[in-house]
Amino acid sequence: MASDDDDAFLSQFQQLLRRLNERPDDRPGTLTPLGERLQEHLGADPRHLPVVVEQVPPHRLIDLDLALEDVSAGTPSKTLGVTGGQARHHEDLASLIQNPYTRFAADAAVEYATVADGPRSTRQVVAMGLRLLRWRGKPLVALQRAANPRYGRSTAELEILASDVDTTTAFIDELRRRMNALSVVRGQVVTFGRDEYGQGIGPMTFLDRPDVSADAVILPTGVLERVRDHVVGVTENADALRARGQHLKRGVLLYGPPGTGKTLTVRYLLHELPEATTVLLQGGSLGLVAEVARLARALAPAIVVLEDVDLVAAERGTFGLQPMLFEVLDALDGIDGDADVAFVLTTNRADVLEPALAARPGRIDLAVEIPLPDAAARRELFALYAAGLPLRTAALEAAADEAEGVTASFAKEVIRRAVLRATLAGREVTDDDLAAALTELRESTEGVSRILFGGEHGGPAHPGGAGGGAAFIAGGFG
Repeated sequence: MASDDDDAFLSQFQQLLRRLNERPDDRPGTLTPLGERLQEHLGADPRHLPVVVEQVPPHRLIDLDLALEDVSAGTPSKTLGVTGGQARHHEDLASLIQNPYTRFAADAAVEYATVADGPRSTRQVVAMGLRLLRWRGKPLVALQRAANPRYGRSTAELEILASDVDTTTAFIDELRRRMNALSVVRGQVVTFGRDEYGQGIGPMTFLDRPDVSADAVILPTGVLERVRDHVVGVTENADALRARGQHLKRGVLLYGPPGTGKTLTVRYLLHELPEATTVLLQGGSLGLVAEVARLARALAPAIVVLEDVDLVAAERGTFGLQPMLFEVLDALDGIDGDADVAFVLTTNRADVLEPALAARPGRIDLAVEIPLPDAAARRELFALYAAGLPLRTAALEAAADEAEGVTASFAKEVIRRAVLRATLAGREVTDDDLAAALTELRESTEGVSRILFGGEHGGPAHPGGAGGGAAFIAGGFG
């Protein structure tokens, strides 16, 4: 057993440790080798200069890198790496300049990261590097770092050191302007996921812009033209509308059973606006709409596509509070009316949507039903999907007439199965294959096919049906 003397000693030792921890470090704050390098570049003691921090979303690090390269072009500049072990990731620029524990220096290789700048291309960007440059005749230092959740950094950062705050402020304003002008996202089609911790915006993926003409979208007369006018027509006439004092921000809701052509209609709109920045959100990523809306505003003209929005925008009285719903509403409200940004929402369940989506002008201005195809539309669909195949027109029309109450995706699947049947038999597809495929799909004993591909038994209660978010990507977005 411990004696009373042991207890007294341990108590005194504990008090001593506490006093040592509370005692301020009175060692002189000397410049690190890195600080000395910056003092030489700036012509002033960097310890007495203000450091301004600019935080940048992770997906815009590449835009920041491009802007810094552009703003320093034609002037003397140098990018240096930082030594000092893992501590360099924890410390801010002020601590790298003056530190009693670690002698940070600017004599290492610059750290780079590989970042996508298109569907099939990448670029090397500075993940941690110290830029020494001159701007408008004045020396300036910028520490560029990528987001690094491992070290508690959820955003990319730029720490700027100059002789006065006015210079730093003007420099940041110029960087923001060039980031938007040079952004690799401008005019592209992208999608986002959540970060690995599920807290914020994560990786950005570039997708191929779809090539879908009006001939490929079979809808009731006037429906496609109405949607096009509201989304594409506004962008095409943006200057004239602004001159007449009209707002450009708009919202469109496409609703109807799975597989009727909502996603195909969206892909057609993207084809019609090849220069529009487009962001697709679906599933859990719908909660990122606020950040995406800011990006769309900066890179307008833009389209923000929210697939299967009923998953987050269900009426509050039906399913309780929907936190993501408020993100969607705030995003729709938060963009100025003169911003050329179109929100295109799709849903299989318009009946459960929150009424507040349409309660205020500028949220949802146009709601369009994408219905099950009628007899004439079914004939067009069968002819479209059978183009180039040796199937008689009479057989296609008979199949279309027999397939009453099915969706566009059902018609496409019938043709696919007919071709598959013939291919497995080692011959060309025939009218008999078409009839057999139609019978097989309609009379499936388990009913699985009717649920997956639509039709009167696979109604709107199945949001995962063909034409949903997965089909959006698989159908030409990567």
